[in-house]
Amino acid sequence: MMTLQDFASGLKACRDVVFFTGAGISTESGVPDFRSPGGIWTRYTPVYYSDFLDSEAARIQYWKMKKETNELYKNVKPNIGHYSIAEFEKRGQLLGLITQNVDGLHQMAGVSEEKIVELHGTDRKVTCLQCGKEFEPNAIYERIVGDFRPPICDACGGYLKPATISFGQQMPLRAMQRAQEWSEAAKVFIVVGSSLVVQPAASFPVIAKQSGALLAIINRDDTPLDSLADYRWDREIGEFFEQLNPLMRLA
Repeated sequence: MMTLQDFASGLKACRDVVFFTGAGISTESGVPDFRSPGGIWTRYTPVYYSDFLDSEAARIQYWKMKKETNELYKNVKPNIGHYSIAEFEKRGQLLGLITQNVDGLHQMAGVSEEKIVELHGTDRKVTCLQCGKEFEPNAIYERIVGDFRPPICDACGGYLKPATISFGQQMPLRAMQRAQEWSEAAKVFIVVGSSLVVQPAASFPVIAKQSGALLAIINRDDTPLDSLADYRWDREIGEFFEQLNPLMRLA
């Protein structure tokens, strides 16, 4: 296993870096992991996509859950991890950023839309499932009070839904294709804050490794792919970037 200094030295010379981020990078900004104790999935029963389409009661439950999440996003800000990844783009090193997160913090930190694939969509937009019209979320959530009816599109009457991928909903084809292309082309593939247990997303580090990339896993807890990693960091993500950033300038 290489040292951080060796990893930084090789990373500085690379122009085809791909980051793969999960919930861990955002928990340090105060965004709770949905699956952790006290998270959304411990207090709400997940609403499957088919139920959302078929049942008004399911749509009401879904919007209640999403409004609670939206309230959290009003106060969270990017942290050193998000800003450090944005610096890779500024230096011309970022081939792409694949994220499992729906919080939009990477864009807030300065990563451009063309460099990001959001595998599970985004909570920063609401879309019509019928015509595709997009809406600003806060204007929709202001209507989610009391005994509300699930919101519908003002253009076609279709169901509105936050632009995230629900359980049972098909993964976005173009996003998956682009993530695979970046994984195959990466020279260095860096996992940050992902448990690497959610499929099919967790397959991308394997694709990168099989395609010849150097694989780094930055995650406090163990992952199923640790044995494949060329570099492994098992402490706080913020601490990793605090130590990496000076080395990138000096290496």
